[in-house]
Amino acid sequence: MKIYFSKISICFLLLLCFGCHQKKTVSNDNLSVSNNEIKYAKGFEIHKYNGFSVLTISNPWPDANQNFTYILQEKNGIIPDSLKKYTSIAVPIQSIVVTSTTHIPSLELLGVENTLTGFPNTDYISSKKTRALIDAGKVREVGQNDNLNTEVLIDLAPNVIVGFGLNNSNPALDNLQKSGLKVVFNGDWNEKTPLAKAEWIKFFGALYGLNNKANKVFSEIETHYNQTLLLAKKATSSPTVLCGSEYQNQWFVPQGMSWASQFLNDAHANYLWKNTSGTGSIALSFETVLEKAKKADFWISPGDFSSLAEMKKSNFHYQEFDAFKNKKVYSYALNKGKKGGILYFEWSLSRPDWVLKDLIRIIHPELLPNYKPYFFQKLQ
Repeated sequence: MKIYFSKISICFLLLLCFGCHQKKTVSNDNLSVSNNEIKYAKGFEIHKYNGFSVLTISNPWPDANQNFTYILQEKNGIIPDSLKKYTSIAVPIQSIVVTSTTHIPSLELLGVENTLTGFPNTDYISSKKTRALIDAGKVREVGQNDNLNTEVLIDLAPNVIVGFGLNNSNPALDNLQKSGLKVVFNGDWNEKTPLAKAEWIKFFGALYGLNNKANKVFSEIETHYNQTLLLAKKATSSPTVLCGSEYQNQWFVPQGMSWASQFLNDAHANYLWKNTSGTGSIALSFETVLEKAKKADFWISPGDFSSLAEMKKSNFHYQEFDAFKNKKVYSYALNKGKKGGILYFEWSLSRPDWVLKDLIRIIHPELLPNYKPYFFQKLQ
C-alpha cells in the first residue's frame, strides 16, 4: 500500500472499516489559571499564558501512554523554569514541513500554505493552492513517511516538522529530533467525532500565532455542521445504508460509535450496523453482509471503485445487493486531484460540514435540492 495511505487509509479502514473538557493547569511558578481552549477534540489542549502557550498532545495514536508538551514562545515571552524541560518553539513559525495530506487544508484555511517547504511524496497532495506551490518548485520532496530524508530536512531547516505516529515506534521522527529539528505530533486522525477532527485547525493556529483566525474558521465550520444537523431532522424517513466492500475475503464496516457511523446518524440514515459498540471497524464475511444488507436502500463508500462495472469485475456477487441493482451506490473516489490523490482523504477531516451535506443530498435529496455534493458521486 502506498505511503499516502499510511495515515488516512488506515484511519478510514478502522473507521469504515461531543465531548467537551475544561482541564485547568497551574505550574509551581504561580502562573495564573488557564482554561483549555479546545471544545471537542480529546487529543490536544492549548493553555494560553502571558507571553507563551502550552500545547499538550495527549492522544497522538491509539492507546498512547505518554503526553507530548510543547511551549509556544511569543517574542520576548519569558518561560518559567518549571517549563524549560519541554521543547520550546518560537511563534509565529515562518516555515513548516507536514507529513499528512490532512494537514494541508488547515494551512490553506489559515492562509499560510506558502510557508510549507517540504512534504513526503508531494504527488498525493490534491488541493489546487498547494499543488501550484509544488509545481513552482517551492515545496521539496522529503522522502517517505517511514524513511524521511534527514539531509534534505536539515537543509530545509523548517521551524517545525508536524508528524504523526500509528504507535509508539517512530524511528524516522526520533532521528530528526536527535538531529536538532523540532518535531510536533499531530493526532487529528485519532479523534472519534467529526467536529473533534476539524478542531485540530486550532493546533496549527497556535503554531502560527493565528489563534483568533483558527477559532473563527472552526466556529464557522461548527455552525454550518450544526445547521445542517437541524436540517436533517426535518427528514420524514430513515433509509437503510450499507458501507464498505470486501477486501482480502473480509468486509470491513464502521462500528456504531465510529466517525463514519456518526455522519450517517447525523444525516438521519438507518445505518445497518449502528448498534455495534466500537469506534473502529468490524470484519465480517461477505455472506453475513449480504444477509443483513441485501435490501439496503443506499450503498455509501464502497472502497475506491470508480464504476459499477469495476465493482462487478472485482466481485460478481455485488450485483445481488438492491442498492447496486438500483444504482444507488455513492463513492468519494471519483473526485481526485491533478496527480490522482483523492480529495476526500485530504479535506473530509477539516470540512465535516461538507461531508454531512453530501450525505443528506444523497439520502434526503428533497432537503437540499440545489446542492452539488463536494465529495460523493453516484457510480455509473
